[in-house]
Amino acid sequence: MAESSILYVGAGSLAHQVAALLPRWHGWALRRSAGSVSRGLQLLQADVTDAACPAGWPQSCPDYVLITLVPAARTAAAYRQAYVEGVRNVLAWLQQHGQRPRRILFASSVGVYGQSGGQWVDEQSVTHPERWSGRVMLEAEQLLSASGLPVTMVRLAGIYGGVRRGFLERVRQGYHTGGNLNRYTNRIHEADAAGLLAHLLRLDAAGTPLAPVYVGVDDEPVEQDEVVRWLQQQMKVSGDPQLLLNPAGSSKRCSNRLARSTGWVPRYAGYKDGYAGML
Repeated sequence: MAESSILYVGAGSLAHQVAALLPRWHGWALRRSAGSVSRGLQLLQADVTDAACPAGWPQSCPDYVLITLVPAARTAAAYRQAYVEGVRNVLAWLQQHGQRPRRILFASSVGVYGQSGGQWVDEQSVTHPERWSGRVMLEAEQLLSASGLPVTMVRLAGIYGGVRRGFLERVRQGYHTGGNLNRYTNRIHEADAAGLLAHLLRLDAAGTPLAPVYVGVDDEPVEQDEVVRWLQQQMKVSGDPQLLLNPAGSSKRCSNRLARSTGWVPRYAGYKDGYAGML
C-alpha cells in the first residue's frame, strides 16, 4: 500500500501506537508539549484550544486527520475546551487553508450512549447520554458530522493497558464495589484501540468504504464486580471496607460486531487476557 500523509491531532500514547502501526505513513504530530514523535512525523507544537491557527500548520493537505485528544483535567470545562472547542478549531484551520482530507477519524467514547438496563448497544443505538462527559463527546461528534467532510467516529470503551493502570492500581489498594452487581462495563486494551484505528485508516486508504461510526470494544462486556473479584484473586488482595469504587456510570453491553466484520480482531478478547499481561 502506498504511503499516505496524516495529521495526528493530540499526539499522545494512543496516537503514538497508531503511528507505529503505520510506519510508511508520514505527516505531522500536533501536541501541546514538546517531545519526541514517531519517525516520519514532524512535531507541530500547538494547543487546539487556542483559536489562532498554528504557525506551522501543514501547507499541503493531509490525506487523513486522526483526532485523539486528552483533556487537561477530568472536568466539564476541560472536556469542552478539548473536544468541542478543539474540534471546532481544527475544522476552522482546515477550512482556512482550503484543505479537504480524504477522511477524519475521531476517537470518541461509548459514553455517548446512556442506556442503563444492561441492554446491548451498537452503532445504530440511540445516543442519549446522561453524564456530562458523554454529552460533550456527542456535541463534538455533531460538529464533525456537520462539517461536510468525510468523518468516521470510533466510539471507544474504557481504555486500559500500557501506562493506563488506574483501575488495576485502585483494586490493588483495596478499592472494591461493595458487591454492587448488575452494572455492565466495557473496555478495550490500548493496543487494540490503536490497532482498530490503524486498521480503519488502512482500509480507507485501500479504497474500502468506511461506516460513519464504529464501536471499539473487546468481546466481553462484564459486570464491574466480576472484574474486581478476579483482579483481587490474581493479586491476592482484599477489599478495604472504607474504599468503595464509584459504580459504573451506566450499564450497557457494547457490541463490536461491525468492527469485527471489517477484519479487525482484538488481540485481547476480554479483561482477563488484557490484565494478565499487565500483572
